[in-house]
Amino acid sequence: MLLSDFPHRRKNLLTNEWMLVSPHRTKRPWQGKQEKTSLETRPAYDPGCYLCPGNERAGGAHNPEYEGTFVFTNDFAALLPESGPEYVTDQPELFQAEPEAGICRVICFSPRHNLSIPRMSKGRVADVVLTWQEEYAELGGSEGINHVQIFENRGEIMGCSNPHPHGQIWANSTVPDIPAKEDSSQARYLATKGRCLLCDYLEAEIAGGERILFMNDSFVVLVPFWAMWPFETMILPREHAGSVLDLNAKARLDLADAMIRLGVRYDNLFSTSFPYSMGLHQMPTTGLDQEHWHWHMHYYPPLLRSATVRKFMVGYEMLATPQRDITPEQAATQLRDQSEVHYLDA
Repeated sequence: MLLSDFPHRRKNLLTNEWMLVSPHRTKRPWQGKQEKTSLETRPAYDPGCYLCPGNERAGGAHNPEYEGTFVFTNDFAALLPESGPEYVTDQPELFQAEPEAGICRVICFSPRHNLSIPRMSKGRVADVVLTWQEEYAELGGSEGINHVQIFENRGEIMGCSNPHPHGQIWANSTVPDIPAKEDSSQARYLATKGRCLLCDYLEAEIAGGERILFMNDSFVVLVPFWAMWPFETMILPREHAGSVLDLNAKARLDLADAMIRLGVRYDNLFSTSFPYSMGLHQMPTTGLDQEHWHWHMHYYPPLLRSATVRKFMVGYEMLATPQRDITPEQAATQLRDQSEVHYLDA
């Protein structure tokens, strides 16, 4: 069976879920929603931006005149450090709720308002990775914090409310559903096979090569076999490691190299500032044995056919299972063929 010719299902080994692939549908005409492209040129400093150095934030605090990365507690945090009251009901089997405490922080990647990861220097991006390490260690070591989620939403259509280069950290008292599924899958594989799931997967991907975008000394960038979004990718460490805390200075630069090169390929694909949600999945901070964890990064971009046509998860996807048209192998080819010189610099 040629996977590029017929409908088929693929299993996500990390979440133990299936998705439908329908490659023959790429021939259908498209008359649906097209997003507007953003052609604005932003200044290096915006006096109206609440993330730029020295400016007042919406909550009333003033940013310092920072020159590198800058971290602060979110002024409108989704989680609060103190737990709320217990939910009481006479039908607990039908109506379940419980308090959830946590800490939410914002990380400004750069003082320059007009930059993004693909347009930053390798050293500056390595500083972002160092900040991730510091925040993961501090928050993960805090009492009552059992999971630290580091992520970035890039672009308006991914819900980013400010174009200033920044990401977020949400640290929870519980382990959220998706990392919990990845935790269970990796633990189960180690228990049954005696090996790391992602180490085995990475070895097989490198041997096949068709979904690999590029590699450096420390990381492999690929389109996963089970990719759900059209141009979804992963960054995986070549050596087994449970979290970013295992990165030394050389590995931080290698991760910066991988993030920049991937970001340039994304931007070049449709000659636009490519939107995505990106996040790190690494071992929970429960203090339990985490030998099975192999940390990694997910990139989930919504664009499908061009800078103005996006993939929608609706109908069948919301009611049954995720579905994609172009195969992961076709997406990998398109991304792999992109120049590593940013289109704005070409």
